[in-house]
Amino acid sequence: MSNFAHNAVVQAVRAVGLLSVAVCLIPTGAHLAELSSKMAMAPAEYMIVQRIYAGWALFGVPIAVALAATFASAAFTWSDREQRCLSLGAFACVAATQVIFWTFTFPMNLASHNWTSQPPDFEASRRQWEYSHAASGILMLCALCCLVLAAVRRRRCR
Repeated sequence: MSNFAHNAVVQAVRAVGLLSVAVCLIPTGAHLAELSSKMAMAPAEYMIVQRIYAGWALFGVPIAVALAATFASAAFTWSDREQRCLSLGAFACVAATQVIFWTFTFPMNLASHNWTSQPPDFEASRRQWEYSHAASGILMLCALCCLVLAAVRRRRCR
């Protein structure tokens, strides 16, 4: 592959990574922003509000794209230590959101039948669900920062 073609592929992969992580930040950022208000709700109110998340499983698509693009970005920039580390940092942050989701969030979705019925030990379930989403929001923001920094540092180094 010529140097021009390689650079074009790297730029395309980087753009896809930035866009997909930014899209992933939409739901995770929303969860983080609404945390304090939702934690103050009475259980009945909370259960009504939880209905807004029907269909949010579609955000799994940009998560898969973000994982692939951040990993590919690291692979394509392997010889540049700084670019590789920033891309791998973004990949690690996105991957960590998945560990959090499958370990802490998804079990609460199962226990509550996707929040269509109040789970046993409601407060503990709500805390686990909300805090796991908040942690994912912070990690997704960190992933975006890594990718933006990689793009800015790459441009400055030219």
